[in-house]
Amino acid sequence: MRHAVPFHLVIVPPPAGRSPREYLVEELRTALLAGEIRANEPLPSSRVFAEAMGVSRGTVVSVYEELAGEGYVVSVPGSGTFVAEDLPRPDLAAAPTPARSASGRRGRGVPRHQSPNPHSRQAYAAPPHSRQANATPASGRDVAAVRAVVNLSPGSPSTRFGENREWISAWRDAVRHDLPSLPPPDGGDPELRKSIAAHLRMARGVRCDVEDVVVTAGTSDGLGLLLHGLRAAGAPGLRIATENPGYPTARKVIDRLGAIPVPISVREGGMDLAELGRAPGPFAAALLTPSHQYPLGGRLPVAARLALLEWARKADAVIIEDDYDSEFRHGAPSLPAIASLDTEGRVVLIGSFSKILTPWLRCGYLVIPDPELRARVLEVRATLGQPVSGFVQSALAEFLRSGGLKRHLVRVGREYRHRRSLVIAAAAELGPNVRLDAVEGGLHATLSWTTGRTDAEVVAALAARGVGLAALSAYYHRDTRPGRRGIVFGYGAPSDLELRTALAAITEVLNS
Repeated sequence: MRHAVPFHLVIVPPPAGRSPREYLVEELRTALLAGEIRANEPLPSSRVFAEAMGVSRGTVVSVYEELAGEGYVVSVPGSGTFVAEDLPRPDLAAAPTPARSASGRRGRGVPRHQSPNPHSRQAYAAPPHSRQANATPASGRDVAAVRAVVNLSPGSPSTRFGENREWISAWRDAVRHDLPSLPPPDGGDPELRKSIAAHLRMARGVRCDVEDVVVTAGTSDGLGLLLHGLRAAGAPGLRIATENPGYPTARKVIDRLGAIPVPISVREGGMDLAELGRAPGPFAAALLTPSHQYPLGGRLPVAARLALLEWARKADAVIIEDDYDSEFRHGAPSLPAIASLDTEGRVVLIGSFSKILTPWLRCGYLVIPDPELRARVLEVRATLGQPVSGFVQSALAEFLRSGGLKRHLVRVGREYRHRRSLVIAAAAELGPNVRLDAVEGGLHATLSWTTGRTDAEVVAALAARGVGLAALSAYYHRDTRPGRRGIVFGYGAPSDLELRTALAAITEVLNS
């Protein structure tokens, strides 16, 4: 029996054996793409829709949140949920691929190429050399001429954090309090440090005290503090072992502060410890991303983590563990942080809220168990000053303490898993020469190949279609030769529709 809802779309209630939330998301998403619900139309209230479908109101709220995160609908507090303006127009889209929804209907599949709505508020534009920014494409094949500008910067998170009500409440609470007469402590607000320590114990199994935590303005700031602290210890030459390929900004920070980044190849999930052992020393530290290697996405096995700790002991070096996006695992179980295996205080955990919340906060942390190194770092911090606003620190402390961060991670984790599925589906349409990596966790993916066009040529071709991403070759040390050609792109920040458009362009360029 069909249940009516207070608009013209009729949906069959969820069948037995199907998750109601996944079923309703799929049905509404397909209806929206097929044009059965038009731009700016209101969706029924969560209460009314839940009663019509025979599901809980919380299920419908979760469905609307997921569709909002994917860019299909817009939630207006106090007014309701409305269909987004910038959905592709069905009369301009290419013929959809026949697909059966959970209710058995056919013919409402997602178009392979989607044409942007020229009247959208979003910034759809032609490439700089084109004069066709106001042209309306006649078919899906003409989308390349008027392509949406989609930024797939690797690692960028969802842009919807500012809408989080718990964060807004925490921020208002922070600015309502009387202002202290002194600046924030050098190590950071004690309540924030306490909340960070509690979060790391729960999420990463890292047992640390409040005193071990130092609040920073992000990964680069934390790395800079560590380098100053190591230099104060008289570490000879400050040679830092770095992954190759690896995080380019970290190499720049190391180089800018007068230290020497030493490239160590990445093999089988992480830094090649055999090559590290053969490299001429001495080393002050090794910087690596063991839980989700950046950018290739591997994971350093537990045995290798223990071997790395042994290397650090023999080399009298520090391990700098960049745990940049470990909160997001997609199917693969988390491995213990190296810091959780450390018994000698040789591991410094470096983290940031840029990936899990927003880079606009400019807030991160160091966990330094060695009291001598921590004292030197705090000495440098006292000289340079605490760069993170006291308001930001107070609001973050409350956001973590209240459980807002945990709930935020659950919500955005659903969005990221869905977009990851779009990436995997698009990669399946590529030739056997193209390899997909880095999708077991985090917010980015890598597509690489060994022959054919250079990655710089592919990046340029995609830029001409309005898709911005990075060349894999840029992640290799300047004095080494890239092992593979490829592209690195993020899928956390774009809406679902933007990502589909970008993936269609990537598929077109790589298959051409």
